[in-house]
Amino acid sequence: MDETVIEYIRRTVLKIPRDEIKTMLQQWGFLSEAQLQTINFHQMKEKVSQDVAQLCEEKSADIKQAAVLDIIYNYVYSNKRVWSVYQMKKRGDEMEFFELTNFKKIFKRLLRSALKNVTINFREYEDNAIWIRIAWGTPYTKPNQYKASYVVYHSQTPYVFISASVLKSNLPLLCQALLVASNYHDIREMELRSHSLNSLKDIVFKRYSQNFQTYNPRSLQEGKVAPEVADERIVHENRNEKERIQRVTQEVFGDGPQPKIEFAQYKLETMFHSDPKMDVLDKKEPFRCLVKFSSPHLLESLKSLAPAGMADAPLSPLLTCIPQKARNYFKIREKKGLSPESFVSP
Repeated sequence: MDETVIEYIRRTVLKIPRDEIKTMLQQWGFLSEAQLQTINFHQMKEKVSQDVAQLCEEKSADIKQAAVLDIIYNYVYSNKRVWSVYQMKKRGDEMEFFELTNFKKIFKRLLRSALKNVTINFREYEDNAIWIRIAWGTPYTKPNQYKASYVVYHSQTPYVFISASVLKSNLPLLCQALLVASNYHDIREMELRSHSLNSLKDIVFKRYSQNFQTYNPRSLQEGKVAPEVADERIVHENRNEKERIQRVTQEVFGDGPQPKIEFAQYKLETMFHSDPKMDVLDKKEPFRCLVKFSSPHLLESLKSLAPAGMADAPLSPLLTCIPQKARNYFKIREKKGLSPESFVSP
């Protein structure tokens, strides 16, 4: 009996809130209802975890069963991880029938042919989401179950959500296996990252409706104000300005809550303009920079800038169009002739 597997199950149970342990174990299905009835779920979590581990030891639980429990926990508490969005692309517009059994077979074969010590587990959910758990080892060490990578692949879309392990060197191998198993040619990160997996899905699946500004800020009318009505006009204009900011903010961001993303970045390229007499630049080359945004709730933070008086309304499209820029990632890169890091299948 592998004691490390039992210890891993015990630690997984410890992560679960006590009020939810029984429900999650029932979803797991490895222990029978009669066995669960023998556990006092009102005692200390440490004792509950020990009782669960003992029952699992009696049933000779292996790493496959332990991994399923871990997938269930990460599915319920996906916000405990940081997720990145990747988009895959085919060579043409051809559509092929997706066969899950074949996908699993190819994915496992590719990873195990490149790395012997690796454990791979799958679990399917009702929204066509395939959850993949990969625990990585080395040629000389067993897989580290406590630092597993997670992949959520929606089979009817080209989008993949990855929460990588500490070993980033395994990412190219993981992406290559995804490409071949799903019959795609290219995969690239969309430069969006968040703890909220559902918010990332809302953005890339266009379940989030954001308005985009197509107008310029109103121009201020010039003119003199009579002294006797100055105070009244100031109060009136301040009230109108607040109403305008509120209206413009609503038109740009919409009525509902914003998807929760915590990180976004994209590249900018522009020409540097200077006085020809100063001769600052010998060569007329574009000025390039990488713009990064981070916040506990990035889009809500941007939405609050104008009402808080920290920015003019409406905000620049460079800020309000972050989700749209992510969805148009490939088109933007191809149009500008940029070549970001990507993984391409043979």
